Amino acid sequence: MPEDEDIRTGRHCVFVLHAHLVFLTKYQRDVFADRHLERMEEIMRDVCADFGAELREFDGAGSHVHLLVSFPPKVALSKLVNSLKGVSSRRMRQEFPELAAHYYRASRLWSGSYFAGSLAGAPVAELREYVERQNRPARGAPQRVSL
Repeated sequence: MPEDEDIRTGRHCVFVLHAHLVFLTKYQRDVFADRHLERMEEIMRDVCADFGAELREFDGAGSHVHLLVSFPPKVALSKLVNSLKGVSSRRMRQEFPELAAHYYRASRLWSGSYFAGSLAGAPVAELREYVERQNRPARGAPQRVSL
């Protein structure tokens, strides 16, 4: 079971949902300096907050960024990603016009693709074993489940 601080509650659910996201710059060019990454983290924290999500970790290099996001089940991850990439691209281009020199033929900061990996509290093999160990109740006999 995850640590208590990772468990979040909604109106009708209890959840722990995390995603590891990686965004690459267009043409994988090294365009970010430390000041760019600091501002981008602020922007992405604001976007996550708008979705009811939380940016747990952020880091990056010249050509890409990594995010660890905790999000509620009502959020479609693809919509969150589209907003993170769109808002950050627009704001970064407004605040740092020198980034435009790296766009070449496209006026986009990010590559059209991204990586998204889900994170769970236990490896898949352990979860599979846990599910297999469950005792199926006899037909017609209700079983009480506690969370």
